[in-house]
Formats: sequence, C-alpha cells, structure tokens
Amino acid sequence: MMICGLLSFHENGCRRSEQEGRMGIFYDYYRAADRQAAAEKPEFPRAVEKPVRGGPAFDAVDAKGIDPEVILGRLISLAREIPFSIDLVQTSTVHPPPEGAPATMEEWEALPDNSPYKDGPGIEELSPDVRDTLADIPDDRVDELVEQWEHIEEFANIPPGDGYLLETLTGLRDLARRAQKENESLYCWIAL
Repeated sequence: MMICGLLSFHENGCRRSEQEGRMGIFYDYYRAADRQAAAEKPEFPRAVEKPVRGGPAFDAVDAKGIDPEVILGRLISLAREIPFSIDLVQTSTVHPPPEGAPATMEEWEALPDNSPYKDGPGIEELSPDVRDTLADIPDDRVDELVEQWEHIEEFANIPPGDGYLLETLTGLRDLARRAQKENESLYCWIAL
C-alpha cells in the first residue's frame, strides 16, 4: 500500500501534506450505489480535489481523524440525543474482503507484508440509520452540535482546528442528504 500523506505523491491523486500524513489516520466518507462500486480501486483515496486518470471519482468528504465507531458515533449520539455506546454506528467491512481474512495467528503471520489485511486501506459500509441521522440534522442544530461535539473526551488532548468540525459536520450532513436522495449508502475509506 502506498501511504499517500507520508510520501506526498501528487501524481496519484493524494491531497494530503507530509505533516498531515504523520499525524494520524485518514477517513474519507463517500457515497456509492452499492458495495461493488464502493470498492472500486480501493488503493486510491476517495476525497481528492482532482481524481487521477484511471482512479475512481466519488462524492466524498475528507474527515481526517473522524473514525466511524467513536468520534462519528459521538456525533450521532448527540444528534439523536441519546447516550453514546461503542456499537451505535454499525459498519460492515467491504475491503479487504472479510471472507479472505486470516482466521488464525498463523494465517496472519503468513500474510505478505503488502497484504491489505495488514496495511489497508480498508473500506467500511455505514448502516442506513447513520446516513439518515446525518441527513436529518437541521440547520438550526448545527452550531449546537458542533459545540457539543468539540467537547467530547476524544478531543480533550488534541482539539480540532478552528472551523474543522463545522466544515466536517456540514460536509457529512450534505453528503448524507445526497446519498439519501439517490438511495445510496455511505462508506468510509480508512488508511494510515
């Protein structure tokens, strides 16, 4: 796997700086008609300004640091006005294919170093209720939700930059609305 942010390869459609690549995990949320479409050319990032020739083009949001289960899960719990639980955001693995995943430690250790099971990237399908919760966030709740979201425990030591959560929340909400309108699902592309 090519880690775009660390190597800053602009020719392959990567849009992240070297410094950003060192800071964490990339999460690109995007919409697709089905799992097959979502898994097209999984080695390429989804949220790029200009897709590389031959690479996939998706309607996507770059949400660096916003993982589906915990940080997005916290937003979903705030939007629904319910307590957070780790299983609130249900996902299903699309790539690498779960049916080929190593089942034992011996199988894991036998994988080649460049196996997507070791290095990724990974693609997760989000459940429709997550898409619908995001799509249903009204404009008059956005500022309130951003303020609550920026005070979650996960941001205590590394607070997000000014305006980042507002941009991310509205981006995810608008993406979810477009997916809902087209009867599509939301997916998350995850890479180191």
